[in-house]
Amino acid sequence: MRLKNMLMMASVSVLALGSFSCKKNNPASSSSTTDLQTTTTLSADMAVSSNLNADAENILNQVTVDNNLSGNTPTGVNGTAGYLPSCATVTVTPAQGFPKDITIDFGTSCTSPSGIVRSGIIHISLSDSLRKAGSVAVMTFNNYYVSGFKKEGTITWTNNRQDTTNSWIRTCQGGKITAPDGSYWLHSGTDTVVQISGNNTPNNITDNVFLTTGSTTVTNAAGVSRTATILTPLEKQVACDNIDKGSVKIQGPSHYAIIDYGDGTCDRLATLSIDGGTPFQILLR
Repeated sequence: MRLKNMLMMASVSVLALGSFSCKKNNPASSSSTTDLQTTTTLSADMAVSSNLNADAENILNQVTVDNNLSGNTPTGVNGTAGYLPSCATVTVTPAQGFPKDITIDFGTSCTSPSGIVRSGIIHISLSDSLRKAGSVAVMTFNNYYVSGFKKEGTITWTNNRQDTTNSWIRTCQGGKITAPDGSYWLHSGTDTVVQISGNNTPNNITDNVFLTTGSTTVTNAAGVSRTATILTPLEKQVACDNIDKGSVKIQGPSHYAIIDYGDGTCDRLATLSIDGGTPFQILLR
């Protein structure tokens, strides 16, 4: 069952236990009920957005390693199988020098070994080697889908590495996700992404692990927004398809939600709690 549907079911359950006990004509109760429904739904939307951003980050890391554009990587060394399957066509121009224009075409349906189905095109403008301090990578999307979710907007990675630790400021602008059922939401924000494992093995991204901190604004089709703030850094192992550790708080006017991504196990599981209540399990993507 999709995460969004599960959270909506959870919202109904919470409301049945609490808000519906109030009088139906109580304006305050009605406002609280709407707040709870919106906060719960946008929590689900935020989780999908975060996973799609992390997925795009893995694609960026692999395509640069595969094409000797990440820095300090031997020519011809490939990255992790699964993020750029053989059905994806990669074009890099010009042949020499920077900046580079990278096009990744997934066609009408390209399935990775782990079962992720992508289609459409990702375009990356890379100012210099990805791991070089000060380099900038700008990613845009053309009719691009991941597991049925359409992703739009611009993601910019600015390298702000210190010493030997790779790190980036990741800015998402004009983000829009359209779900398979046609519903959509907007998202934007600025995060700091730090590589905590794999810095010493630039020719192998299978051991790369990233931590993300920051905040995101998520807005529904009605123009109502919620701010999601990372409480404990979100961990993304390249070897995992989803975020595997960390927690986020989504704050509404009267209610809040916390998503906990787990203990570092590679799976599709996370938990959601409302107003500090008992967490329940949810599925990611």
